[in-house]
Amino acid sequence: MKDFKFYVITGEEFHKDRDLLEVMEEAIQGGADIIQLRDKKSSKIEVLKKAQALRELTKKYGVTFIVNDHIDVALAVDADGIHLGQDDLPLHEARKIVGANKVIGISTHCIEEAREAEKNGADYIGVGPVFPTNSKEDVVDPVTTSYVEQVAKEITIPFVAIGGIKLHNVDQVLDAGASRICVITAVVANEDVKDAAKQFVSKIDARRIKV
Repeated sequence: MKDFKFYVITGEEFHKDRDLLEVMEEAIQGGADIIQLRDKKSSKIEVLKKAQALRELTKKYGVTFIVNDHIDVALAVDADGIHLGQDDLPLHEARKIVGANKVIGISTHCIEEAREAEKNGADYIGVGPVFPTNSKEDVVDPVTTSYVEQVAKEITIPFVAIGGIKLHNVDQVLDAGASRICVITAVVANEDVKDAAKQFVSKIDARRIKV
């Protein structure tokens, strides 16, 4: 998979007065280089329509497109990959379905899950939630930056820090060893989506240059 640094997940409930494609295009223009469609409530048909539109948008900009959970939808629109949680289809079963050329990301909340994901062939892992977050229902307790530090020291596949990350605390996450950041509300709920994304990318870039 292509390297990435700023990962933005859809969250339509946080911008109800604005169109999904408009918001995500602004995020991309601001520097998001990987986009995930996450929709737990819409019908399969609605998810498919959104995925088709986002697939075209991400192709236009050369950005990686990931679909959360819906493997059938990901394959139908030729998304670049899928993202799975700990309670979703096991990675090795998902790999049988999507094949070797699709990206598979796995959410992890402790070092044991990270080790397991790496061993089983995940292309990247999500590390979080780093801080308290209201973006997801039934979210686990914050893993804090100490888990980010563990992963940075031990895990060799790419990882992205996620969960409650805002401009005011992203430096703590970068200090802990993360070089890839994922957000939802910090960008999609912002009045100026493009500028919010740019500010995150600027912080990430500054840290990568120092390293």
